[in-house]
Amino acid sequence: MKIDRIYTRGGDSGATSLGDGTRVAKHSLRVRAMGSVDEANAAIGVALAHAGRPEIAPVLLRIQNDLFDLGADLCVPESGDPKHSRLRIAAAQTEALEREIDRINDGLSALTSFVLPGGSIASAHLHLARTITRRAEAEVAALAAAESLNPELLKYLNRLSDLLFVLARQANDNGAADVLWQPGLNR
Repeated sequence: MKIDRIYTRGGDSGATSLGDGTRVAKHSLRVRAMGSVDEANAAIGVALAHAGRPEIAPVLLRIQNDLFDLGADLCVPESGDPKHSRLRIAAAQTEALEREIDRINDGLSALTSFVLPGGSIASAHLHLARTITRRAEAEVAALAAAESLNPELLKYLNRLSDLLFVLARQANDNGAADVLWQPGLNR
């Protein structure tokens, strides 16, 4: 693929083209879901820039690539016609997240309370990426309620937020530096 021009003027009227050429409003559920996935990817990029732990970087880079796959899946509505098949998120990508979650979680200290977003800079950014991913998941769920979607999209986003949570704990000295919620602390 070669992109030699950034602007097209095609969206100046408030509509954009999907991957199959269909024109839709920029405020449509699909475009909003794609935007939230893009925002999650950007937040992961910021977390990556602040990761501070070399073992986190390859995981985040794989996720960023997967999120582009997920965006490609979202931008082409399912047609049911196999000759028009496009890139779709696969179960293997979700399963890879599950393996990462299990691997990282095995090295974390046990949770004794809910974790407040924060601690190290890297952890704070990972928690922010997690919350943006949760919103993206909710927007994809709203789209799935209105249109037929690859069911793996929601599974992937659900696991991704879990993975970002354990990565945030890993970035907080494997959970030892987590900031824990103290119920009723300021009553």
